[in-house]
Amino acid sequence: MSDGMRLLPWNGPDGKPCYLSTDEGGGYLSRLADDMEAAQLDTAEELLRHTNELLNGSAEVTAGELRFCVHRLREALRDMLRIVESRGGRAT
Repeated sequence: MSDGMRLLPWNGPDGKPCYLSTDEGGGYLSRLADDMEAAQLDTAEELLRHTNELLNGSAEVTAGELRFCVHRLREALRDMLRIVESRGGRAT
């Protein structure tokens, strides 16, 4: 979003997106959002490593393990798309 509005990496209690009006990134909420986005990026990287191990490993993988992994990957992708939007980029 423009005009100093930052999309935060969480929703409000009503489920709607939260925005922070800021011209500088040094405030408490900006730092909290930065930390949360960094954690989301770390989680996505860990999920990719885990998925590679599941798919490339010699052990059989159960349907439940795959389903769990797909759900977590979906959450990570949603978080990544939100970060891209927040930073003013386009994912397409």
